[in-house]
Amino acid sequence: MTDAALPESLAEIRDEFLELDPPERLELLLEYADDLPPVPADLEDAAFERVAECQSPVFIALRVTDGHVGVHAKAPAESPTTRGFAGILVRAMSGLSVADALGIPDDFPQSLGLAETVSPLRIAGMGGMLRRAKRQISAQSAV
Repeated sequence: MTDAALPESLAEIRDEFLELDPPERLELLLEYADDLPPVPADLEDAAFERVAECQSPVFIALRVTDGHVGVHAKAPAESPTTRGFAGILVRAMSGLSVADALGIPDDFPQSLGLAETVSPLRIAGMGGMLRRAKRQISAQSAV
């Protein structure tokens, strides 16, 4: 993955993880889990899509407004790593232009340096979240 293809918000998060030792990366992931914002009250359950790649019940919904993306996620508190990945996507993708969001490399989850601390299934789950987010963006923006 090249930095040129990565929006600044994601590059900052990636760099934040890579500056830490593996055990500290897991702690940072858990901080993102704690920071997952609540879903807006006006967003209907029907807008959420289940991420089948995740072992835990995780749901993603996006809104494209004026060419910019709003990302929302639901993930259970008892699944902190999965919730952390959802928190990363919500924080990093919200506010991006459609073009920037669609340009996020599919291998972004692997770039966080978490392979030593979480299972490959968890990282694959984040990849599933990203793919679903991009698919919803494409559908809403007719790209």
